[in-house]
Amino acid sequence: MTDLSVEVAGLKLKNPLIIGSCSYTESVESIKKLEEAGAGAVVLKSLFQEQIMNDAYDTMGEIGSTFAHPELNDYVRYFEEKNAVGNYLDLIVQAKAAVKIPVIASINCASFDKWVEFSSEIEKAGADGLEINLYYLPSDPAVTDHTYVSTALKIAAELKKHLKIPFSFKLGYYSDTLAKDLLTISRTDAKALVLFNKPFNPDIDIENEKMISGYPYSAPSEISNSLRWIAIMSDFAETDLIATTGVHNGQDIVKQILAGAKAVQMTSSLYLNSFNVIGRSLNELRSWMEKHNYKELSAFRGKLSRKDNAIYDRVQFLRRGKGE
Repeated sequence: MTDLSVEVAGLKLKNPLIIGSCSYTESVESIKKLEEAGAGAVVLKSLFQEQIMNDAYDTMGEIGSTFAHPELNDYVRYFEEKNAVGNYLDLIVQAKAAVKIPVIASINCASFDKWVEFSSEIEKAGADGLEINLYYLPSDPAVTDHTYVSTALKIAAELKKHLKIPFSFKLGYYSDTLAKDLLTISRTDAKALVLFNKPFNPDIDIENEKMISGYPYSAPSEISNSLRWIAIMSDFAETDLIATTGVHNGQDIVKQILAGAKAVQMTSSLYLNSFNVIGRSLNELRSWMEKHNYKELSAFRGKLSRKDNAIYDRVQFLRRGKGE
């Protein structure tokens, strides 16, 4: 019998397939169906402070300035935040009561003090773990300090003081010193690094000459980026690695574990293939393990990491030899 169980990010999972933050994880009914389909854990839809602020601005716009009191802005922002956070905490409580698999919260904050405030409330609500959803785009050529890693270190230091539940960082790949930054962040109290955030991708509507949102789902080919960095960092990182973006089936799970991942997150494939893809992917993983005589995940984890495979460092194509 093959054993798919794994301990990752401080949590014990029945299998390494985690459902990442998405619209399917923002309702209890949907989370129950994900558990029934075989998911090892779920990451709740992220609580974005920036979205809360935007909602407050929209509310102020509806009210208008005619009857606005000088303190109304502060009140509206306070109300919107309390309402959004309250709803999120209710989701945690209800999800925990409805399913047995780990329920992991996810937050993204625009102001530093809210990382601790939101995290503390989430822990009180009963979440099993917390994912710090940290976005960073080094688009300002005038910036000279390493905002990406310094922000992560500050958050980790503060959460260490206030939280007992395990927390992880879900990170992007934009950095001028990515390998060094990931290694530095792995040395904090974070229980895992989730590689990588799928960034918002802009597009252009050429008929109307305006900016629009790009295609929202990951393509199977996008696995290459996280696969490369999972393999590179698995020999150095001092915490667990979880792969995300481009994981669409059981073969992709096998690839990421061979590269060194402890677990994977899947989201886009659910939208493209329905919840049935969870069971199919786990069956594919199990069948592959049986074919190759592996009884547990640890038996082949990291077998194809960067250590013995310099190909991960290659960025240019080479002409194939004769006869290939």
